[in-house]
Amino acid sequence: MSQVQFKGYAVTDATKWSNFEVIEFEPKKFEETDVEVAITHCGVCGSDIHTITSGWGALRTPVIVGHEIVGTVTRVGSQVKGFKVGDRAGVGAQVGSCYQCRACKQDDENYCPKMIHTYHDKYPDGTVTQGGYSTAIRANELFVFPIPNGLESRHAASMLCGGLTVFSPLKRNGAGPGKKIGVIGIGGLGHYAILFAKAMGAEVTAFTSGTKKVDDIKAMGADHIVVADDSGEFAKGREMSLDLIISTRDAAEGMPIRAYMSMLWVHGKFITVGLPDKPLPTMHAFDFAFNGCFFGASHIGSKAEAIEMLQLAADKGIKPWIEELPMSQAQTAVERLKKNDVRYRFVLTQDLA
Repeated sequence: MSQVQFKGYAVTDATKWSNFEVIEFEPKKFEETDVEVAITHCGVCGSDIHTITSGWGALRTPVIVGHEIVGTVTRVGSQVKGFKVGDRAGVGAQVGSCYQCRACKQDDENYCPKMIHTYHDKYPDGTVTQGGYSTAIRANELFVFPIPNGLESRHAASMLCGGLTVFSPLKRNGAGPGKKIGVIGIGGLGHYAILFAKAMGAEVTAFTSGTKKVDDIKAMGADHIVVADDSGEFAKGREMSLDLIISTRDAAEGMPIRAYMSMLWVHGKFITVGLPDKPLPTMHAFDFAFNGCFFGASHIGSKAEAIEMLQLAADKGIKPWIEELPMSQAQTAVERLKKNDVRYRFVLTQDLA
């Protein structure tokens, strides 16, 4: 039987997106392939803001957001391998899939057409998924990640969405020694892109919209810093200089995509992981033709990638730039994040008895 009570900080009124109330909720039915985790830490992700402000669609309440979850294993199904009660474990932005399709069978479960999100989604039986601003979570073992020794829980938490979201496209697109990587937008995701790209051995150019973060970006390890505006003038003289660009920008209006595309080497890739509420600017076929570049996106990451990322962080001593708040101050965290008032991720610590 469960050793934890399931309750959390929920938005119960879509017109009051930052007001949280403590509610009890019914988790998914426990199955023998499940792991149950008592939550100690949960990162605050931009996805939480997009969801509770209805930026990505109408909000269905009550909803408990949060999908950068770390805690202690309290229950393990009989078919689970690799976890035992008392282990530290994490859960990211996905808690289910079909487990049988081509994507699921080749470590691409994060692209399963029947994926189930950690919150604001439903299991096939109708159970509503609730996230990590709470006391506990249950999930299939495929979506539960072991936290390696040498990596603190508070540092691991925001890696499970923010970190994995940029690690996956870096990994899949060959970031490493000899590669030149551009990172657009140095916020929660962008700062992770710098930290991981440098740890993987790449040369990093950071694109930021002003000068206020320059000292921070240097401290993160970026090799080059470019102050970029929406005119695209910054791209002149830098044509075909980068192998890969990771864009974390969360504002679509005025984004000079053509300028960024011109900086890609032959068959270089522009990968967006920022998901603005509004459509991106229109592009023309000629924007791709002269260097044969590609435009694409990426969606979180697989368990295999999560395990590799967490071990890299432990081995390299990677520590995200975080600010910790008790979970009861979730309202403060989301309101400040909405104003971009964070350097560079919030992590909520459990204080709900």
